[in-house]
Amino acid sequence: MDPKKNKPLGNAENLPLEENPNVSPAVIRRLPRYFRYLRQLMRQGKSRISSGELSSLMGVTASQIRQDLNCFGGFGQQGYGYNVNYLYSRICELLGVEAGLRAIIIGAGDLGRAIVRAPMFEKRGVEIISMFDIDPALIGKEVGGVLIRDMARLEDFCKDFPADMAVLTLPKESASEVSERLLACGIRGLWNFTGKDLSLESRDAVVENVHLGDSLMILNYRLCHTADGDEA
Repeated sequence: MDPKKNKPLGNAENLPLEENPNVSPAVIRRLPRYFRYLRQLMRQGKSRISSGELSSLMGVTASQIRQDLNCFGGFGQQGYGYNVNYLYSRICELLGVEAGLRAIIIGAGDLGRAIVRAPMFEKRGVEIISMFDIDPALIGKEVGGVLIRDMARLEDFCKDFPADMAVLTLPKESASEVSERLLACGIRGLWNFTGKDLSLESRDAVVENVHLGDSLMILNYRLCHTADGDEA
């Protein structure tokens, strides 16, 4: 068994975000946007940027940007703006990009296979170390260089190769049962695509419930309630 030489568990509980529990969820949800835009600016060779310039790029007010970043210390200098490389490195730290986080994927169907092939994990510092499924026809195969293992071996695997998070792409009927198994294995973060809302706050764990259908229906609504390009 290899999964990346049994690296130590990513130290998620020590991420800087935990230093300020009063940061609002809205601010945290904007951090990935800063990550994306700052990375784009670095690729363009931009060394510094003002809150006004960043505002124009992101569609967020300059005041909101300053308020967001002040939650974590500010990072800017009056009359200079923000050092792009430094701000990017701090945002990466806040988002755990360098924390060595590791993930497993539960469910090797179409969605699970598409996710494991996506470059987003590597770009954001998350290493996928295994996939799991109950289908004998899939067990033992590799997808994107990641081995699909028998779900019955989940506990043994996690004991030898601890993971920080699990991506759930299995049928929603199994979501609650599987999440309990994962929590018992020491996993404390779930990225949940099952369509069943899970709440783990009382279990000292976090979950991000993703509903692709909801996003589609919001788009449907906006299309149906737009006249001449402007929302009614």
